[in-house]
Parts: sequence; C-alpha cells; structure tokens
Amino acid sequence: MSEITPELVTHLASLSRIDLSSDEIASLTTELGQIVESIAKVSEVATADVPATSHPIPLTNGTRADVVGPTLTQAQALQNAPEQAEGKFVVTAILGEEQ
Repeated sequence: MSEITPELVTHLASLSRIDLSSDEIASLTTELGQIVESIAKVSEVATADVPATSHPIPLTNGTRADVVGPTLTQAQALQNAPEQAEGKFVVTAILGEEQ
C-alpha cells in the first residue's frame, strides 16, 4: 500500500508553489506511489550480501599503464619545422596578435 496520498501531493505542490489540476494530482499520486513501491521492492532484495553496482553489465576500463616510452629529442622534433627560433616552432599568430 502506497504512502502517497492526494493530500500529500497537494501539500508538496503547495510547498513547491506549483499549481496542479485535480487530474495532475491524481496522476502524480499514482506515479509517485508506484515509485515508492518499486523502491521498497528493491530495498527488500538489496541486502548486505548483494554488492553495490553501478551497471548491470560487468565492464572493465580499457586503459594501459602510464609508462614513459621513447620520445623525440628537441632537435628531432624541430628538424622538419618550416620555421623555428630558440628551439621552438614559429607559427602564425592567431586571435589578432601581431608578430
């Protein structure tokens, strides 16, 4: 038996300053009652023996270990740069900046 009554829905609507028609109150009473009953059913089976889960399908992360690998030297990285200065790439300014 649901604890949600039309009077409770009306009271909550007034606290929330929401105008509800009688049809909306009846509909929300039914819907909120079903939600409360569903939560009660889940609570019956969700015992301490059941581990918490966020997804019904067991998923694992597809990540790899963060291991440092071989990298380019500064000279190797700049060897094919069309323009460079002071060991850095020279690129065209954006956002209206002048070079």
